[in-house]
Amino acid sequence: MTYNTILIDHEDHVGVITLNRPEQLNTFSTEFGRELNQALIELDNNQEVRVVIIKAKGKAFSAGIDISEFFDKSQREYYQWVSQMEQMNLVIAYMKKPVIACAKGFAVANGAGLIAACDLAVVSEKIRIGATAINVGLFCMGPAVPMSRSLGRKRCLEMLLTGDMIDAHTAERWGLVNMVVPEEELDSAAMDLAKRLAAKSPIALQMGKQTYYGMSDMEFSKALEYSNEKFASLCVTEDAKEGVNAFLEKRDPVWKEK
Repeated sequence: MTYNTILIDHEDHVGVITLNRPEQLNTFSTEFGRELNQALIELDNNQEVRVVIIKAKGKAFSAGIDISEFFDKSQREYYQWVSQMEQMNLVIAYMKKPVIACAKGFAVANGAGLIAACDLAVVSEKIRIGATAINVGLFCMGPAVPMSRSLGRKRCLEMLLTGDMIDAHTAERWGLVNMVVPEEELDSAAMDLAKRLAAKSPIALQMGKQTYYGMSDMEFSKALEYSNEKFASLCVTEDAKEGVNAFLEKRDPVWKEK
């Protein structure tokens, strides 16, 4: 597929999506939202790719929704419009493969939501992150969903209600991001993390991610039952046998991906 607002590449089992609307601060237009979803699905279906990184061109990871598309819509049209922007939350959660945000500059509104939606996040020590829609009479309702899964209730509401920006180390301390690095080391740090994951059993990585999201909203005993069933399914794979044998034989495993 040809993309106008997204760049796609992959190397060493790592797929890279680059947000490519730098002049518009990588804001979510209708086309951008649709293409981001399609790019994620394309890489999830690519047999050569085991891990996906999302990064951005320009000075912003993403400045939220493109407000040039805001006016002159009915309530139903607003619903359809914003649903397109927020679909990436479901796409990332339903993907088999881990997704890593690699972010610098600033990430606000949907940009903050995208960082929260990714399974892991590596950010520049200079980044600023905010749920800023409240400052223009709106509210980051969509971003609040993935943010609430990373942040405690009071920290999440603090970001949503005040619209204040937080720095990288605050985001790390609050649990919104995993790793803070100097900006010049950002790409290499994200790639190093992706390659560490890509070296794991692809089957275990994918079944593990799917099980995590599947059980996360279940009642406790049902989550345990579901997880045990998934673990039993993993145990009969060739990769599980290879991994255990390699451990016992003190050698590196050779994954069969089945």
